[in-house]
Amino acid sequence: MFSHICLGTNNLSESIKFYDQVMSTLNVYRQETEETYACYGDKKDVGSGVNCLFIGETFNGNEATAGNGVNIALLAKTRNQVKEFYEKAINSGGVCDGAPGLRDVHPNFYAAYILDPTGNKLVVVCHSDGDN
Repeated sequence: MFSHICLGTNNLSESIKFYDQVMSTLNVYRQETEETYACYGDKKDVGSGVNCLFIGETFNGNEATAGNGVNIALLAKTRNQVKEFYEKAINSGGVCDGAPGLRDVHPNFYAAYILDPTGNKLVVVCHSDGDN
């Protein structure tokens, strides 16, 4: 359903440090770094941009702002990945917006909510039971 995600930042180097840490917990790595953006995803996808997360300066040059009511949900395979993502996010300049735990979405919706250094809301979620 989705092609790619772009998140604005006002400090690219700070955001790269943050996303390098948290995305590695999901086995997703930075594949491309340019003057105004960085791209995370599978190496085979970067050329097309499909299934990639981009962080970068805004196209219009105005300040990047987080959208109220917007969140980006990142898929974790295990609950341990959710916990590790959360811990690395907090230690890398992120702000807690909901500690890891089960949520009242469905019986196995285990998630943590983080604000990145720009204020973008990230949700890392595991939909399976335990660490299977």
